[in-house]
Amino acid sequence: MRKTKEIKIVYWVSTVILALFILPGIFFIKSKMALEGTAHLGLPMWFHWELSIGKFIGGLILILPFFPVRLKEWAYVAFGIDCISAFIAILAVDGIKGMWWSPILVFVILVISYISFHKLHPSNPTDE
Repeated sequence: MRKTKEIKIVYWVSTVILALFILPGIFFIKSKMALEGTAHLGLPMWFHWELSIGKFIGGLILILPFFPVRLKEWAYVAFGIDCISAFIAILAVDGIKGMWWSPILVFVILVISYISFHKLHPSNPTDE
C-alpha cells in the first residue's frame, strides 16, 4: 500500500511538472520569442502552429485522468519524439551553448512520469 502511494506521488509530481512546461505554451503561441525561436531553428511557421496545438492537446491527455491508457501511451511517445527532436535541432543550429540541455531535462521528467504511470497501470496486451 505504501509503495503504491509513493508511486502515485512520483507520478503526479512529475506529470504536473511536465504540464507546467507544456500547457502554458499555448498562451504564448504568438509571442515574439516563440516566433523568433521557430525562425532561428529554420522551422516553418505551419510546424510551429501544429506543434504548439499538438503539445497542448497532448499535455491535456497526460494530465487529465479520464483519458484511456493507450491514448496516454501515444502522448508519451509524441513528447519523447518532441524532446529528442528539440535536442537535435538546438545542437544542429547552436551547438553546445545556451539552453541545449533543456530538452534533456524535460525528457528525464517525461521518463520518470512514464515509468511511474506504468507502475500504476500495468498493462496486459490481451486486455486491450
